[in-house]
Amino acid sequence: MIELLTFIAVGAFAQLIDGALGMAYGVTSAGLLMGLGMPPVAASASVHYAETFTCGASGISHLMAGNVRRPLFLALVIPGVLGSLLGVLVAVNVPPQWMRIALTPYLLGMGLFLLFRRSHQPGQRTDVPRGTAPMGLAAGFVDAIGGGGWSALTVTILLARGLPPRVVIGSVHLAKCVVSIAASMSFLLTIGTSHGLAVIGLIVGGVLAAPFGALFIRRIPPRAATLLAGLAVLALGINNAVRMFG
Repeated sequence: MIELLTFIAVGAFAQLIDGALGMAYGVTSAGLLMGLGMPPVAASASVHYAETFTCGASGISHLMAGNVRRPLFLALVIPGVLGSLLGVLVAVNVPPQWMRIALTPYLLGMGLFLLFRRSHQPGQRTDVPRGTAPMGLAAGFVDAIGGGGWSALTVTILLARGLPPRVVIGSVHLAKCVVSIAASMSFLLTIGTSHGLAVIGLIVGGVLAAPFGALFIRRIPPRAATLLAGLAVLALGINNAVRMFG
């Protein structure tokens, strides 16, 4: 029971961060699961299983609200799915200790990225920026290996290139749903569902925390939420480093 409550708390915390930032659910929850001792591949698989259930409604809502731009969505989703499949292939075939070594600089980098992430003025660009497809491939790859990072990378880069936030967030979230399903199916066929309790806990925690996301974002400044997420992920990276070299 205590273990389930721990996973629920992880899901709730990650969902609150995601509700405030529109990103960082995956990297926060996967990092916390690894901090609890779960192998990296199992942590990433658990997060993607949970996201298959939790992000569907968000993506469909954005689609119905007209927030999805089809050319941008297609430029992200096709290479994103390919990148996620390649990432799963790497994750399931690399020994856990090697994965921890590889993911430590990733967690440290993501933590610093969130800490020093700059806000961008809303843009009005209507075309698909060059390099979007390779970015989707890279984002899908690191997302599958590390359990998160898709939105943090794609949203920030696309906003910096002058696209409207509504279009960026809508297109990225709908693409994320498809990428998560592809990664989940690949994980399911390769490693199964050995950590079902973690998946249930993440789903329950995310569902319970979702209604409070809107309140959270109204109560806490966006910059403070970004710092909170950055510090959490950075601390997990430092913990990994200490465990490796300690």
